[in-house]
Amino acid sequence: MKRFFSTAFLTMAFTVVGVVVDQSGSLGFVASVQAQGNSDAKKERETRRTPALRNKVYEKLAEAQTFAEAKDYAGAQQVLDQMIAGEGKRALNSYELANVYNLYAFLRYSVEDYSGALRYYREVVAQPDIPLAMEINTKFTVAQLYFVQEQWQPGIKALLEWFELSDKPNATAYILLAQGYYQLKDYDSALKNVETAISMYETEGKLPKEQWYNLARFLYFDKEDYDNALVTLYTLIEYYPKKQYWVQASHLYGEKKDEPRQLAMLETAYQQDLFDRSSEIVQLAYLYLNAEVPYPAALVMQKGFETELVEEKSKNYELAGSAWRQAQETAKAIPSMERAAELSDKGELYTRLGNVYLDGDQHQKAIDAVKKGLAKGGVKRPDSARLVLGMAHFNLGDYNSARKAFRDAAKDDRSEKYAKQWIRYIASEEERQREMAKDI
Repeated sequence: MKRFFSTAFLTMAFTVVGVVVDQSGSLGFVASVQAQGNSDAKKERETRRTPALRNKVYEKLAEAQTFAEAKDYAGAQQVLDQMIAGEGKRALNSYELANVYNLYAFLRYSVEDYSGALRYYREVVAQPDIPLAMEINTKFTVAQLYFVQEQWQPGIKALLEWFELSDKPNATAYILLAQGYYQLKDYDSALKNVETAISMYETEGKLPKEQWYNLARFLYFDKEDYDNALVTLYTLIEYYPKKQYWVQASHLYGEKKDEPRQLAMLETAYQQDLFDRSSEIVQLAYLYLNAEVPYPAALVMQKGFETELVEEKSKNYELAGSAWRQAQETAKAIPSMERAAELSDKGELYTRLGNVYLDGDQHQKAIDAVKKGLAKGGVKRPDSARLVLGMAHFNLGDYNSARKAFRDAAKDDRSEKYAKQWIRYIASEEERQREMAKDI
């Protein structure tokens, strides 16, 4: 299964004199998360005393920020380097230093140095007495950076720390956590969090994202909770209609041994002209045959060949031929079985073709096909093929050849009884014809 975590959106923020400036990059599909402290954090906010950002420091940060906005990252870094060179670092208070590290982190992120960005963001939250909002937002960013580097366990740990500070984490945060647990194959924890995210959106009257439902569907399926997986698939079909969801629902009904619904789901997708693979047509045909409705099976295979969607393989022509034959359409079954035999490297299908010819009263063709199959080899039941050969010879009045074929078939215990019945019948038929000749 594909990884659900993919690049899309990350909010990087750095604070200058209480003003938050957002810089967007690409990391995870998680949007910026509004973070508010919980009750303990609120109390801390009331008592935490943040040092002031002095004007001269602000001016330097603003200068570096201007370089950064112009994508002159080297210029921005030079300004920051000068700020902490020598004794400069000691002269900065914790809040000022946090802003320097925050901007350093953004510069590293801008050149896709995620480990460097992570290192600086950790320095931000390591500073004492920074604004609580800054700490909360930075911790979320730290978690995201762990995830983008596929460091799932530390990412989860960082995100759980962020949850402790957040008053009302939104659904996307739960999805990020679910993705982390999914990567560690902790599917129970992943499912709990994705269910929470979906429930939050639905409660607010919003439509959860398609990939959220897909993650839930996979997790339900892994737990063999097919009922909830189907509920999720029906939701996907309603709001994100795609062929794959009809096909997956059909597969789940197959797992539940509910063959009528399994067929119904696939048939509905077919009627919407959603199929674009040979295997999908073939699967539908097999389901029709299992449901003992061969005529629709034959029709979908015929259309598949006509539109060049179904692959021209021996097995596919054999399936079409079998469907036509079961539908009592012998004349239509013959061309498919002929093509199936031609494409096969074994003689089995020629013997089956001989049987179809026999049903269609084409006895000489039946003889030729069976003989070709036996000569080619790879026939599963040579005794059954010789029974067909004997019947075809008999129908043409060649009793000696028929008798020989039945004697050969009788050498196999599986066909001995039936073959001997035919031999006796040939003898009685010959006697009947002799008696009739006397009367003429």
